[in-house]
Amino acid sequence: MSRRTDRGDADGVAVLHGVFNLLGGLWPLMHLRSFEWVFGPKTDVWLQKTTGGLLVSAGLTQLAAAPDPRGRAQARRIGLGTALTLLAVDLVYVPRRRIRPTYLLDAAMQTGWITAWLRRPGG
Repeated sequence: MSRRTDRGDADGVAVLHGVFNLLGGLWPLMHLRSFEWVFGPKTDVWLQKTTGGLLVSAGLTQLAAAPDPRGRAQARRIGLGTALTLLAVDLVYVPRRRIRPTYLLDAAMQTGWITAWLRRPGG
C-alpha cells in the first residue's frame, strides 16, 4: 500500500470514527428516552450526559484533526483511547449486570474501531 493511500485510509477512519463518536454522544443529549429504551434506564442522568458530551468533544476533535497530517496522529490517539475505554466498560459491566447486554453491540463496534486504527500505520 502506498504512503498516500495509507494517509487517505487514516483520514477516512478519522472522519468515520469522528462522526460515529459525535452522533453517539449527541443521542443521549438529544433524546435520552430512546437511548434508554435501547441501553436501559440510567439512575445518574448527569453521568450519561457527561459521557455524551465527552463523546461529542472527541468526535469533533477527530473531524477537525483528520485533514492535517499532524492531526491524524491526534485523531488516532483520541480514537484508540475512546474505543479502548468504552470497550473496557462494556466488557466489565455487562457480565456484572450493571448495564444491559445491548452494550455488547457497542463492544463490537469499539473492537472494529480499534482494529481499523491498528491497521493504519502511525495514524
